[in-house]
Amino acid sequence: MLLDVQNLETWYGPIAAMKGVNLSVDEGRIVAVLGANGAGKTTLLNTLAGVVDPFKGAVMFQGVPVHGLDADEVARRGLILVPEGRQVYPFLSVAENLAMGAYARHDRDGVARDTERVYGWFPRLRERMGQHAGLLSGGEQQMVAIGRAFMSSPKLLMLDEPSLGLSPLLTQEIFAIIRRIRDETGTAVLVVEQNAAVALKHGDDGYIMELGRIVAADTCAALAQKEDVRDAYLGGGADHGTSGTKQRWTRKRNWR
Repeated sequence: MLLDVQNLETWYGPIAAMKGVNLSVDEGRIVAVLGANGAGKTTLLNTLAGVVDPFKGAVMFQGVPVHGLDADEVARRGLILVPEGRQVYPFLSVAENLAMGAYARHDRDGVARDTERVYGWFPRLRERMGQHAGLLSGGEQQMVAIGRAFMSSPKLLMLDEPSLGLSPLLTQEIFAIIRRIRDETGTAVLVVEQNAAVALKHGDDGYIMELGRIVAADTCAALAQKEDVRDAYLGGGADHGTSGTKQRWTRKRNWR
């Protein structure tokens, strides 16, 4: 097991943002975490990345505890977060953004190889490699953010809402590239996503968070067939290939 999260709790002052979360990611798997706004998904990723300290519980990565470590040290161990909103360096070029992702690496040949991989996955970035990242479209900035994270040589790539603000077509493209990264490099992926349709289509295993707790867990294929999941996150009979519409669910559901 690559990542093992045990009874994790994170509080913001008197408010418990996560309560007793248990979750795991195996080598080479794409794991999707679904839920409405305020469910605790971003808090989960920030806690795993060392941005926020947990109140209790354990985060085991490759069998070693990493909870309580600084974010820089967590990243050096291979847990790399692509935050919500991309957060590219707007006044640096695309090439410079990618180079920043590799700042802690000393394998020059490996960095050159991975740079070519990123440009192969995202040909538009090669075309714009000298352009300031802040002048790119939202979709292109997401490509930069994912590429920059891959340049850190992740063992687990964590993505927070990669489809945010993107068209359905571009969302499908981004998730197809996420699959390629996993398939071609073996990198495990933990993705937090409100677009349940695309996340369940491309993921292997899935969890559903509600009010800071995990309320359902199964393979993505199995979750996509559950009536409650379909009603809450897939819009019943909606077109699952393009729908990104969610609803904010305020009552507990009888998850099966």
